[in-house]
Amino acid sequence: MKRILAGLALTTAAALVTAAPAHAAPADPVKALKKQFVAGKGVRIVETARLAVDGKKSSTSKSSGTFLFGKSGVVASDLKNQAPKAAAQVAPPRVITIGGHSYVQGGAFSQDLPEGKKWVRYPGVAAGATYSQMIDVFQPGVLKVLVAKAKSVKGGTYKGALTQDQLAAASHGQKLGGKLGKIEIEYALSVNSKGLVRELRSNWTMDFGVLGKYRSSTSTQYIGWGSKVTIKAPAEDLWIDAKDLGEDSEVPDQLAESSIGAITG
Repeated sequence: MKRILAGLALTTAAALVTAAPAHAAPADPVKALKKQFVAGKGVRIVETARLAVDGKKSSTSKSSGTFLFGKSGVVASDLKNQAPKAAAQVAPPRVITIGGHSYVQGGAFSQDLPEGKKWVRYPGVAAGATYSQMIDVFQPGVLKVLVAKAKSVKGGTYKGALTQDQLAAASHGQKLGGKLGKIEIEYALSVNSKGLVRELRSNWTMDFGVLGKYRSSTSTQYIGWGSKVTIKAPAEDLWIDAKDLGEDSEVPDQLAESSIGAITG
């Protein structure tokens, strides 16, 4: 009888295993991203960043815009920023980045420009960057590191932490070094069923001495993957190079590429 019962138990167990629904493996975010790199296609973002100094709320800034893809990644972006007056020189109201240049308009960037000029052009700013979000998920190498370093994966959300040096190595192949390089960035990367990024939340803390202890928290949402996108540079007669403005110009001579750059630059 014991043998019969044991046999029934094994048969029942096998039947339950066979009947159990199969769970598909999570989609690879890196592969999902690369599939989006199609000329003329892109994605929109909505971003909110909050900064606290010594535990007290200091400022909130918001950004929105569009990114245009090519065959190997982001080739252009068009972003609008709503930042506090204190950040006016590092968070321009409008930035179009294309062809290795950024065209900036509004606020401190539109003061006393030559007649007929509406934009100031700056060289060498990354098209995939936003003002506040330090992590560029449009870079496959960076996205790969975020997935690999996640300490937990639940409900399509990867949570983990990495240093500025680790982020710089994944992004540019080199480290920052010093105090900045040791800053730890905590992140929560949420993806949909196709592996495409829905939201990225990140935060970092650093003690700047007499300036206070800063804590930055940024949430970026990614909307409409695969949408048709068109981004063009302003007409040539409407912009002037920053280097041609002269020493007496009050327009910033360079752009900050991140929230840390805004504080330290």
